[in-house]
Amino acid sequence: MHFSKLKTTLLALTKLIMTMSILLLFFGCEQAQVKESANHVEEDNRVVSIATPIRKEPVLGFSQLGSESEWRIANSSSIKNSAIESDVKLIFQNAEQSQEKQIEAIREFVKQKVDVIAIAPVVETGWDYILKEVKQAGIPVIIIDRLVDVTDPSLYVTHIGSDFYEEGRKAGKYLLDKLPKSNKPIGIVELKGTEGSTPSIARGKGFRDVISSRTDLQFLKSENADFTVAKGKEVMKKFLKEKGRDIRVLYSHNDDMTFGALEAIEEYGLVPGKDIVVITVDGTRKALEKMNEGKINLVVECNPLLGPNLIQAVKEVLKGSTLPKRIVTPENVFTQVTAAGEIATRSY
Repeated sequence: MHFSKLKTTLLALTKLIMTMSILLLFFGCEQAQVKESANHVEEDNRVVSIATPIRKEPVLGFSQLGSESEWRIANSSSIKNSAIESDVKLIFQNAEQSQEKQIEAIREFVKQKVDVIAIAPVVETGWDYILKEVKQAGIPVIIIDRLVDVTDPSLYVTHIGSDFYEEGRKAGKYLLDKLPKSNKPIGIVELKGTEGSTPSIARGKGFRDVISSRTDLQFLKSENADFTVAKGKEVMKKFLKEKGRDIRVLYSHNDDMTFGALEAIEEYGLVPGKDIVVITVDGTRKALEKMNEGKINLVVECNPLLGPNLIQAVKEVLKGSTLPKRIVTPENVFTQVTAAGEIATRSY
């Protein structure tokens, strides 16, 4: 009897131990799961952190050529705002019209190991060596606004910007329609931008190619005025001093130079828009206002709002997508008839 009772007691004790073990195992697993959900696990009385993956913010290094005009300021703002809206980290460097500073900035971007480099080049030439350095570092390059003239087109992924040659052609076509053929020479003066820059080269060529069939349309003077108001006024004053009332047409490669030229024309005693046909390129609100006042005859639009295009291109490049070598932005022309309706909606 004593042995039977002992056997019964041992059996009950064994069942109790097994039950306790199961419960401990169950609650131990639950505690581990709770601790794991809090981003750490307890191992041998130690807390081991579990790293939560953090999405890497794309980094874009952008070398802007300067801030010489209202167009350029609007261009910079568009890129900065688009980067913020799209969660792209932008490292912005203003080269202040210096190719040397642009090259320094690009080398710094390489050191910082940015994901993509974008360049708005001051001039077309002199980029081969630095772009080869960037390519060797494995960083894709996007060119915006102006073009680069390089021996190896694979040194950059794509170019985003205007068709400057077509802008010149639009200006030339307007002039052919505006002024009927004359037996007397029709004198033209031209304000070009930065020497060696894409807009100055292409806008001039497009304009000349269109009007070349008219022997009465003759260039009296053509000079660089650096895309600035002050230089535009200075050069136009010189043109007027030398050619005076022989000047019938002003073709200016950007609005800021045009604003300076308008001051010079009025100070000389002539009426811009009447005594001198004024053709300008850009399409800022101020230019449209001057056109609405009758002082400008034609504005050829050059769209500065390239930010959304650039940021989208950055994302596509980082995804491994293939982009076209040239992305041309849509643009219009404005006459004195259409200017008023455009002013209110202009964002720059």
